[in-house]
Amino acid sequence: MKASDLLVKALENEGVKYIFGVPGEENLHFLESLSKSNIQLIITRHEQAAGFMAATCGRLTGWPGVCLSTLGPGATNLVTAAAYAQLGAMPMLMITGQKPIKRSKQGHFQIIKTTEIFDPLTKFNKQITSGDQIPSAVREAFRVARDERPGAAHIELPEDVSSEETTQEIFESIYALRPSPYNEALMKAKDMIESAKSPLILVGASANRKRISDQLTQFIEKTKIPFFNTQMGKGVIDERHPLYLGCAALSENDYLHCAIDKADLIINVGHDVVEKPPFLMKRNGAKVIHVNFFDASIDDVYFPQHEVVGDVGNAFEYFNEEITSQDQWDFSYYKKIKEQFEKHIHTCEKARSFPLLPQEIVCDVRGVMPEDGIVTLDNGMYKIWFARNYKAYQPNTLLLDNALATMGAGLPSAMMAKIMYPNRKVLSVVGDGGFMMNSQEIETAVRLELDLVVVIITDNAYGMIQWKQETMGMEKFGLEFNNPDFVMYANSYGAKGHRVGKDDDFKEILESALNTKGVHVIEVPIDYSENQRVLVDELNKKTCDFD
Repeated sequence: MKASDLLVKALENEGVKYIFGVPGEENLHFLESLSKSNIQLIITRHEQAAGFMAATCGRLTGWPGVCLSTLGPGATNLVTAAAYAQLGAMPMLMITGQKPIKRSKQGHFQIIKTTEIFDPLTKFNKQITSGDQIPSAVREAFRVARDERPGAAHIELPEDVSSEETTQEIFESIYALRPSPYNEALMKAKDMIESAKSPLILVGASANRKRISDQLTQFIEKTKIPFFNTQMGKGVIDERHPLYLGCAALSENDYLHCAIDKADLIINVGHDVVEKPPFLMKRNGAKVIHVNFFDASIDDVYFPQHEVVGDVGNAFEYFNEEITSQDQWDFSYYKKIKEQFEKHIHTCEKARSFPLLPQEIVCDVRGVMPEDGIVTLDNGMYKIWFARNYKAYQPNTLLLDNALATMGAGLPSAMMAKIMYPNRKVLSVVGDGGFMMNSQEIETAVRLELDLVVVIITDNAYGMIQWKQETMGMEKFGLEFNNPDFVMYANSYGAKGHRVGKDDDFKEILESALNTKGVHVIEVPIDYSENQRVLVDELNKKTCDFD
């Protein structure tokens, strides 16, 4: 068969249902092969969005999402998405085109060293030089992308190779079961936990998988050990749980860090230093047990005293059978910290103002979203407010990026979530800066007939950087811009635009949009003056002395 037909057959064999991308001339044989397959090709308006969608597919399913681009500028537009997947541990496969490699027909037009560009951003990276290589390359790309720690893979398919004939057959798609941690490691962890006086559990991104959620919830309810999470660990355990202390949305100087400083042992489940850390380790501070699918990466802020490496679900299955509550465990201080933190965030107690305060926006979003509703965030100041104030009830219901922390991913992530879960409410909260980086994908969402709501938080600036500029005592400079009329902009794509004014009820508009078919874009002005008062001044005055 033709090599491009074999590639499509190999992708079908791996369970691929969607490919996202912007094809070019060098992909035409592959497009023809796709047209005869069961795989749905979803054309985006920018390759970066295609990559974000593929990475989100991998994040939500654990199986690599697939995206497509041509050579040169198409391939370079995938670079940010590759880094997004690689740092965020999201399995993804990128397929890029290339000019013929066996006989040049256009000199060096658009030709760059694509595989060399992707080499530091991927776990697997290969140019196909013969159609016979396709079965093994695809099988290995999927295996490596999915293997712990998950990440990005890249295959380059030159135009002349895609059209050649091959007699090769695809490989069977098999995956090895993840090994359980060594018994010796589990037994030592058990001894450390049972001999501690004030243990604490940290939940990170790698724990955001259903079986781990079930086992970890059982462990927490059995032992009564309080827990907190990182931004990307939100929702692993229902955050309405009475033992939930909060999210480490700030790296330091939050009420939660009082609890971290008080702990003598932290059971670190699924967190690694790629995600912006809570500073939980000191040379003479709490001991840390690293429980994850992969080894700890040691650096100045993370140097665990013990590691339990292997299937995390299996590890907690063991802990649930073997670990019992200890008489010397004392969690009374943590309860006081939880009370202080809950008073501090007071999400829904503010009098209404205009522009809206961050707490009001978070409160209204939580008030209208069902338990299984999915909120995706772009990157901006509001992300900290959502991480601290928005309680996630189920795994992967608050999708944010705290690894690469790129702008522009919020809308494509929401589109992917809605494609995967058409019967669940999906809402994307984006800043005006991040939204405009991939705003053209509103057309894609409309074309796909998605029922999706996009909330654009407007402050006419790159607000987070401006806040940091102010906290450093600098004058405002270089971070402000103007916006289009977002209502007219949305309407021009065939979406429905809304604007929250002084006399409007944001919650009412949001609820109506979520329950009306189509793509809705809601512009919401925000007042970020609370950043300094709540996130700096109040926290600087706090005390950790509640004994």
